[in-house]
Amino acid sequence: MTAEFNGTIKLDVRDSVADWGPYERPKAPEGAPNVLVILYDDTGMASWSPYGGRINMPTLDRLAANGLTYTQWHTTALCSPTRSTFLTGRNHHVNGMGNIMEGTNGFPGLSGHIPESCATIGQVLQKNGYSTFWVGKNHNVPEEDVSTGGSKEQWPLAMGFDRFYGFLGGETNNWYPDLAEDNHFIEPPYTPEEGYHLSKDLADQTIRLIRDQNASNPSKPWYTWFCPGANHAPHHAPKEYIDRYKGAFDDGYDAYREWVLARMIERGIVPADTALTPINPMPEDHANAADYVKPWDTLSDDEKRLFARMAEVFAGFSEYTDVQIGRIIDYLEDSGQLDNTLIFYCADNGASGEGSPDGSVNENKFFNGFPDDLKENLDKIGVLGGPETYNHYPTGWATAFSTPFQMFKRYSQFSGGTCDPMVIHWPAGITAKGEIRHQYHHSTDIVATILDVIGIEMPSVFRGVEQRPLDGVSMKYSFDAEPDGPTAKKVQYYAMLGTRGVWKDGWKAAAIHAPLTGHGRFDEDRWELYHVDVDRSESKDPRRRASREAPGAHRRVVRRGGEEQRAAPRRPIGP
Repeated sequence: MTAEFNGTIKLDVRDSVADWGPYERPKAPEGAPNVLVILYDDTGMASWSPYGGRINMPTLDRLAANGLTYTQWHTTALCSPTRSTFLTGRNHHVNGMGNIMEGTNGFPGLSGHIPESCATIGQVLQKNGYSTFWVGKNHNVPEEDVSTGGSKEQWPLAMGFDRFYGFLGGETNNWYPDLAEDNHFIEPPYTPEEGYHLSKDLADQTIRLIRDQNASNPSKPWYTWFCPGANHAPHHAPKEYIDRYKGAFDDGYDAYREWVLARMIERGIVPADTALTPINPMPEDHANAADYVKPWDTLSDDEKRLFARMAEVFAGFSEYTDVQIGRIIDYLEDSGQLDNTLIFYCADNGASGEGSPDGSVNENKFFNGFPDDLKENLDKIGVLGGPETYNHYPTGWATAFSTPFQMFKRYSQFSGGTCDPMVIHWPAGITAKGEIRHQYHHSTDIVATILDVIGIEMPSVFRGVEQRPLDGVSMKYSFDAEPDGPTAKKVQYYAMLGTRGVWKDGWKAAAIHAPLTGHGRFDEDRWELYHVDVDRSESKDPRRRASREAPGAHRRVVRRGGEEQRAAPRRPIGP
């Protein structure tokens, strides 16, 4: 009961007057849009066709042609942390998500438990007249609770979602997934022999949930978070989609970087003078050997054949999933819902380097420190992408698909780990069609944007608990902005697995430190400074000219980043 009872209660019911007001369900503001957030995994900006990449994304192309393509939209560089920012609109350490769920520990910023002071977008929208659905990947349930007998306090239904269909871990087999529905585990509805693939199933379930909602309560808007297993390993796809790319990557990842940068410049994604960064930019005494990229011209013919096929499989996986998403978009259009559905189509971090320099037919080797074997990989080349493998491409493709930036997923100090695709589509609210936006934004800004578009605010108190203010800022202003107009965001810190960086007013300071090395000695790290407003690839450290062109810029950027990080819960820096 949220309001006072204003009826009349008398001894005789005939003298009493009912008041249903306190018991009525809240209603969304008039004309409030549906919201569809499509969040891919492990995808660098240079992968996909709207950005000049070689992977065809027909659905994303369609949305980009009628919406906005963002070129400086960033994430935390890792999946669980980024996804937590989509949930709450606060920075990942505030959410207790300073690492993936498998790497949590007993410190507030790394606990793996979203605090009650960070209400989720699902919870807030439920209280404002929305239906809420979560389909696909979760990776925000504490490890100790991923079981039938575990606590359900941080499962999706307890975090503000009416329905959930997907998987709780960071990845799953796309042919034989570990599925959960609502608060219980289930088996896949049919087998690969009968045509099953997880991407197809998730699209089917999404259409079913939205269709059922409209059949029973068509005036109620909905929020759907669609998180496919793609593009996280294992890279699984129907062979017909993989074979569409036969020969497409035979030129290799070094050549791809040069080819795609030219196309990104041509399309206006990056400035004309954007430089290409080295394939192995980390100093030898800091580098993680597992992240090394073998130059293409040093590979044997067998390695080139294998690595090219692994890229073909990845591309087929990505396009196949996009085609399944296309069925959701088609349903929305056919049912008259597309125009007033606010769609975000994006990815949670940069391309993944977890395939080792040699690629892998079993990605779990990387997580357990086992070296990959070239002979074993070659023996499986004919079945890559099928149920027989748990495959991942080599680090060279991670670098290529993160062009023109340094490094890839996990490296939060570089845009290779954080700068990701983002297309926003909303015909009822965005008049611009097919335009680019260069405003700098972050995954923390999505919740603020959704609330701003709907016309509601994050409550200061939720269920009796005082709420942490949002860290994100709304991107709504950018819908009508000039492509190069000023950004409303002023500062964003980055910290992941010992990597650190901070962006402020067009400048970025980055610590030269690789993740997962055990190197430590953070006080000895060298910091670089990039003027990203003019050096988009973060390839030049202008400190030699800083005293002349921007006095004190490096000190101001680092100082402001330190202030922002101190506002987050205390936790150890990391490996």
